[in-house]
Amino acid sequence: MSPMTSTVPELLELLTLERLEENIFRGQSRDIGTKFVFGGQVLGQSLSAAQATISDDRAAHSIHAYFLKAGDIEHPIVYTVDRARDGGSFSVRRVTAIQHGQPIFFMAASFQKHEDGAEHQMSMPEVPKPDELEAAPPVAPDVLANLPVKVQRWLSRQGPFEFRHVYPRDELNPPKRPPFQQVWFKLSERVGDNPELHRALLAYASDFHLLGTATFPHGISYYQPNVVMASLDHVLYFHRPFRADEWLLYSIDSPTAQNSRGFARGLIFDIEGRLVASTSQEGLIRVVDEKKE
Repeated sequence: MSPMTSTVPELLELLTLERLEENIFRGQSRDIGTKFVFGGQVLGQSLSAAQATISDDRAAHSIHAYFLKAGDIEHPIVYTVDRARDGGSFSVRRVTAIQHGQPIFFMAASFQKHEDGAEHQMSMPEVPKPDELEAAPPVAPDVLANLPVKVQRWLSRQGPFEFRHVYPRDELNPPKRPPFQQVWFKLSERVGDNPELHRALLAYASDFHLLGTATFPHGISYYQPNVVMASLDHVLYFHRPFRADEWLLYSIDSPTAQNSRGFARGLIFDIEGRLVASTSQEGLIRVVDEKKE
């Protein structure tokens, strides 16, 4: 990808917040083809705000977040950070995202100094390596032209991350299939070595594909006009060092869906098979009567 068309610098700028006061930050919003602000943007920016208030080498090991209201793409978001605790080994930050004077999201993040101790992990699934898989082909122009404008923007935009699906699915004509998938992904360009940046990038990327896995048994997808989906919460644990600009495997399953809510969880491995992060998310999944819309 040439520097002229790359969206990586745009993402890096998005995750670089303006510091208004000691514990208050402002981040811009981007329209990437979603109806409202992409959840991964708010996750990544909130983590960036929390990390900016940690003065030593403590690293984020977990974030727990709730999406309260849909974000407005046309306006910036203000992040306020509450320095809830700074102990001997752990620090906790509470972050509230505010738009139009109202909270739209809040998150608690915990940070820890490095410590040696007992270690084990689940094994990475045996799947083809990313260089054995092909990138998804672009949507045919005649098909794209008949889709809603927002969906066209989402499907035609060259995003900052490259994805390669082990079991590709036609999202425009989705079949019914078991609720699991494996997706290799990485930032499409090399960036610096700052581990805080790579954690914010992973927080951003972790919102892709997760909730969608809960739609697999039902033969529906986010792209269908009568399907309404929205993240309700998001949990992310960081286990081991990683780089977001090197291939990572997102292994996702959805154990249950009920009461118009789907639940999904994911394990993220690096190319060497080390478990570097874990996620879970519950989200709204509604199939609405188009005649009433």
